[in-house]
Amino acid sequence: MVLKRTESSTVGDAGGETMESIECGAEVAKEFAFRDGYRNLNHGSFGTYPTAIRSVLRHYQDEAEAKPDKFIRYDYPKLLDESREAVANYLNAPVSTCVFIPNATTGLNTVLRNMVYEPGDVIIYFATIYGACEKTVDYITETTPAESRKIEYSYPVSDQFLCDAFEEAVTAIKAAGKVPKLAIFDTIASLPGVRMPFEALTALCHKHNVLSCIDGAHGIGHIPLDLTALDPDFFFSNCHKWLHVPRGCAVFYVPERNQGLLRSTLPTSHGFVPLPKGEGGFVNNPLPPSGKSAYITNFEFVGTIDNSPYLCIPAALEWRSKLTWKGMKGEEAVMAYTHQLSREAGKTVASVLGTEVMENEEGTLGNCNLSNVRLPLSFGDIADDDHRKAVKVAQWIAKTLVEEYNTFIAIIFYGGAWWVRLSSQVYLTAEDFEWGAGVLKELCARVSTGEWMR
Repeated sequence: MVLKRTESSTVGDAGGETMESIECGAEVAKEFAFRDGYRNLNHGSFGTYPTAIRSVLRHYQDEAEAKPDKFIRYDYPKLLDESREAVANYLNAPVSTCVFIPNATTGLNTVLRNMVYEPGDVIIYFATIYGACEKTVDYITETTPAESRKIEYSYPVSDQFLCDAFEEAVTAIKAAGKVPKLAIFDTIASLPGVRMPFEALTALCHKHNVLSCIDGAHGIGHIPLDLTALDPDFFFSNCHKWLHVPRGCAVFYVPERNQGLLRSTLPTSHGFVPLPKGEGGFVNNPLPPSGKSAYITNFEFVGTIDNSPYLCIPAALEWRSKLTWKGMKGEEAVMAYTHQLSREAGKTVASVLGTEVMENEEGTLGNCNLSNVRLPLSFGDIADDDHRKAVKVAQWIAKTLVEEYNTFIAIIFYGGAWWVRLSSQVYLTAEDFEWGAGVLKELCARVSTGEWMR
């Protein structure tokens, strides 16, 4: 790849260095802090960010230590507003609707723990919900009057199947005299890594008067998003996964019509306004006064943590604007490169393994940076049709990848077969996945000899 020189960038304004435009592919890898020989084939789980953004992160951490009170009380809120404006513009959302939280799991917990439930209220969710989120639903149904309804299925299924199943669930809940209060669904499910028809599901929520709660953990920086057009009731997305922002940072979008439903942050902090209790009910906020909305003020300070990642949004967006591919630049280049690489990676690995990529008839599951390929292993022959043994096989493969091959690829047992989830990214190339395919083929051969049991 050719390093393309353009005008200097000011990513270093907050303490980083200037940088030049780079063509997506092998040259981009030099911008990251990977140890020599390590291939990061699992970007989707935890994300990572370039060293230029690390310099910005450390600058703000240093500022917080240089004059803690000055920075945290007075400088930080102004910088935070700049980040909120940057992310709001990126998502085409009003600035008044966007705040930051540490991660998507916190987003779902904030929504579900703020809702006031009545007997008969039902939370709808889908079978591929993220594990921690399903456990949050379980907790809510254990501690409140709320009930839950899980829409069961196994991929690959069509987008229309999911939409029909959702409407059937809503109809059944109403027929039972209950209220479908809120529906949880993903932009892109985690395991298996597939794109869901979140746009159509959001529209169906509007149609049936159900609150839409979108888990966009794999959303921002991954696929184009227009929140004004989408108009969800709640949306949260990890900036540290695909937007090249340091961990942990997630954007939390709530339209103004719903902000009154979220009275408390998680944990409850200084911005919470208790209900009136008569004389002596005033609770002082020790932070500087703010003329911002109650929603923005509430999320501006939520306990003492390192909020420096939140301030890295503008720098990350500027860094991405310098990436190029086939005449494209910025977000267009990033998404075109990673989406095409993901499709190519799936085909390559499936060809080497002699299996197939998980896809539906519509061809929509792989419209993202993740692809899932079946491993050439028989459930009956390898694990005696025992799910516990199947999980041990997946765990053995994962650990061996780390210990012997200096990489990691997500391995899951799903629908009676083992699958590998591939993550494409701007610093990866087709050669990385060709190498990964050979490693997986070798590991499958080792599994077949029973090495995983030793």
